Amino acid sequence: QVQLVESGGGLVQAGGSLRLSCAASGRIFSNYGVGWFRQAPGKEREFVAGITWTGDNGYSEDSVKGRFTISRDNAKNTVSLQMNSLKPEDTAVYYCAARAGTYSSRSKSYDYWGQGTQVTVSS
Repeated sequence: QVQLVESGGGLVQAGGSLRLSCAASGRIFSNYGVGWFRQAPGKEREFVAGITWTGDNGYSEDSVKGRFTISRDNAKNTVSLQMNSLKPEDTAVYYCAARAGTYSSRSKSYDYWGQGTQVTVSS
């Protein structure tokens, strides 16, 4: 089992920044790929960014590439999502998820999920 807890969400003005953290406990976290997803009201959950246990990463090209940066610290069992130049359309609940092996953009392929953290960007 892997337990995930997100933190760092909040209210920020457009153009601002937030840093989300995903803290993991349980099994050896360094063997897992991690993804960040978000879900806005009335919309499907969408992939934001992912990272392998070795640090290789990928992003949702359409929405966040160039503004968001995913990173991980296996020694601290944490994965972070640095979000810059935030826009009102980034408003959503952000979730981190973990799966054995590499990350995936498919939410259904993940075994473990955090409870989510709200990010609200005002215009």
